[in-house]
Amino acid sequence: MNNSPDIKLILEDGKSFEGFSFGYAKSVSGEVVFNTAMTGYPESLTDPSYKGQILTLTYPIIGNYGVPGNVLEDELLKFFESYALHIAGLVISDYTDDYSHWNSNKSLGEWLKEFEIPGLFGVDTRALTKVLREKGTMLGKIIVSNHDVDFYDPNKDNLVKQVSIQEKKVYGNGQYRILLVDCGVKYNIIRNLLKRDTTVILVPWDYDFTKEKYDGLFISNGPGDPKKCDVTIRHLQKALSDSIPIYGICLGNQLLALAAGADTYKLKYGHRSHNQPVILQDSNKAYITSQNHGFAIDNNTLPADWEPLFTNLNDNTNEGMRHKTKPFFSTQFHPEASSGPTDTEYLFDQFIDMVAKNHHE
Repeated sequence: MNNSPDIKLILEDGKSFEGFSFGYAKSVSGEVVFNTAMTGYPESLTDPSYKGQILTLTYPIIGNYGVPGNVLEDELLKFFESYALHIAGLVISDYTDDYSHWNSNKSLGEWLKEFEIPGLFGVDTRALTKVLREKGTMLGKIIVSNHDVDFYDPNKDNLVKQVSIQEKKVYGNGQYRILLVDCGVKYNIIRNLLKRDTTVILVPWDYDFTKEKYDGLFISNGPGDPKKCDVTIRHLQKALSDSIPIYGICLGNQLLALAAGADTYKLKYGHRSHNQPVILQDSNKAYITSQNHGFAIDNNTLPADWEPLFTNLNDNTNEGMRHKTKPFFSTQFHPEASSGPTDTEYLFDQFIDMVAKNHHE
């Protein structure tokens, strides 16, 4: 390792954090966010919802179990959430090349270099996180070898278009046909559907699925401002006039709300962790969830035929909604969470139960 700082993170308010490089030597810019999870960095770094973001991991020991190999299962990479790293850059407190794990294949630093992602360690991530919590998510840039770049706001672009597939793809051969709109889907969503006797038809974010035959419609997670997905919203509006079951996760929750006539807004610093508590509407049932989003639904704008389904116990923000009479619902958190928790995976069963009931009627 280097003996003196050779890389730095600069926030848009002028604050600077020096560190040591362990990734690809390239200056980048993006939105600086933080994640408080203790494990799961291979899953987080391959989550398309982080597109355009400089990710700060608050857990102090990162890289100690290395990175798994590219093992295929059901045509999907078994240990990752997508085919590539989507973060703009990585910021951590401490790093080691001396990784140890039964299925590790390479170091975190080697993995970052493979995908040309800069990384820096030696940063006081607690101090950085306190800045982001107080002032809100900010733009930032990682500067390597004094090679400056301009600040870049990824939310001004249609990030979903950048991470979605280009052509329709089919997985499995189950009884129920689930049309999955890829806004930046995590592989574990596909895995959870395939475990439940389904054929998954994965389509691009702007695909006109209203012309397809399916038993259930699924809207995936994804990055950025949901209002950039105007084409998807228009297609969803048509689907809402029918009664075929619909389930949306994360960005899918927001897109379903916009299609229904509600509004969304940007959170101060978002929810990104494995330990977000939510409560089920009209009950005492609380669940610990995994989350990764920077926008939320404004509950005050929900139409009369919709109601909140879950609420965040930390800040009372919307964590899901459901239609009062039709088989439509969505969640802001990730029931398919990998590396966990799996407290809410039962929601996939509820969705398939709706699909089965509608299919056999």
